Amino acid sequence: MASRYSHPGPAGYPSFISIQESLLLIAQYAGRGLLDAFRWALVVTTVAGDTEIRGTVYKSLLLNCSTLACLYVFNLFFTDSQQWTRPNVGWIYQLIWVLPVFSVSFYLNSSWCSLIAKRAYSLQHTNRAVVQQPVSYTGVLTAIATSAYRIVMVVTSVGVDFALRAIPGVGPVASFVFLCWIDAYYCFEFVWIARGLSLSGRVRHLEERWAYYLAFGFPSAAVCIWGSPLANAAIFALVFPLYTIMAMHAHPVPDDPYSPLGSRFDNDVIRHPSPFIPIRLPIFALVMWLNDWIVRAVSVGSGKGPGPRTFRRNRAFSDGTESMEEGGGGRGLGPEQSKPLPLRPARGRINIGLGRRKID
Repeated sequence: MASRYSHPGPAGYPSFISIQESLLLIAQYAGRGLLDAFRWALVVTTVAGDTEIRGTVYKSLLLNCSTLACLYVFNLFFTDSQQWTRPNVGWIYQLIWVLPVFSVSFYLNSSWCSLIAKRAYSLQHTNRAVVQQPVSYTGVLTAIATSAYRIVMVVTSVGVDFALRAIPGVGPVASFVFLCWIDAYYCFEFVWIARGLSLSGRVRHLEERWAYYLAFGFPSAAVCIWGSPLANAAIFALVFPLYTIMAMHAHPVPDDPYSPLGSRFDNDVIRHPSPFIPIRLPIFALVMWLNDWIVRAVSVGSGKGPGPRTFRRNRAFSDGTESMEEGGGGRGLGPEQSKPLPLRPARGRINIGLGRRKID
């Protein structure tokens, strides 16, 4: 019998789900994502049941609440009625207080969220406890490179969000939708790395399940759009550890975006989504391009730039920098590695239209 992933011949033309059924599946995926983003009982149980997670969450709450209080006091003290004081003193305050505080807060929040994620993962997978790697010179360099690349990605993501917001008319809506996906990506990042997904694999996983992750990121994005950019960042840092715990127990759907119903019908025939409903959205295409451009500029400036053939494809350089960005991927796990998330082999997929191929 021919393989279920073989290319269709004259007698095996691909079968498609109707557009109505495809839209219903999209709504179900979004509903599942929204449901997973409101599992607060699970968060309370996890925090209350572990001393290490509880102490780290308390420190994160204290730090970010203090940051929000500082911002509130500043805005209350330097009111708009003080026409001279605000423009002349405000920039000094931003330089000597706000910028250093937020830099330290970013570092501490990143460290604490990583500790919370590792501990929550260890509790969920008791036979796959995270192993602390010995400190070495190479390990320190890898950690620095990993942090640098993630900072670049955060900056480019925020830059794209601000650029979308500046578009007349649809800008605010487009910015909010993009922010939902950005929030969901960072909430699931540790889970994906622990399961061995590369950078391109993580991006593709989100882009092929865009409805689920759009809904999962909706609540956290909704609470981070009402204040100033700095206040919104502090609010996100406040809720980020909690959504990371939810992501540990979430089950993104569908398992196979190219055959969402499996092979339960028509004698093992694969049924693809309607051609009018995109399977994969290039959500991070611009972010990845900017990352490649920035890293390439730094590499060229240091005299260690890659050869001209490295950039033949749009994301070729992203694939080449994954080891630097990941800091070893899933090597922080114990000897029993987590299974990678299910991804259908690219050569086995049926080409059912433009944009439905694997475009890493």
